[in-house]
Amino acid sequence: MAGDADSGRLDHDGGPAPSVPNGGSGGGADRNAMGVYAISVAAELVGTGQQNIRQYERKGLLTPERTDGGTRRYSEQDLATLRRIGALLDEGLNLAGVKLVLELEAANRGLTEDNRGLADHNRELRADNKGLRKDLKEARTERDAQSGPGTH
Repeated sequence: MAGDADSGRLDHDGGPAPSVPNGGSGGGADRNAMGVYAISVAAELVGTGQQNIRQYERKGLLTPERTDGGTRRYSEQDLATLRRIGALLDEGLNLAGVKLVLELEAANRGLTEDNRGLADHNRELRADNKGLRKDLKEARTERDAQSGPGTH
């Protein structure tokens, strides 16, 4: 297994060690996207072979980061994708089917985010509309009070 057993590091395969912004206190989303695991560690963590992972990359199912020297580095997001690939394969899908499912799931996430943004925008517009209706009502009341009874 790659890594130094004495230090507890399992993600170093001889290439340059990954750097963590802000002294190691990076945000959750950035940390999940940062490639830190070598292919041997990624394979062990998800319970598959390195050749399988290379094949998934060739088929376009995932694209790990690469060091300047070309070494693959897998992120937590990549590991989640590898686990999802394994689950879909266990359900009987072939790699072409897995690719379609992953693409559809990604599109669905994008649409869900878009919908959330549109719902927020809709709430803002409704609040603006409510304020404008209130302003219109006040303006009409003021106009009616100034023009006197029976003129409208």
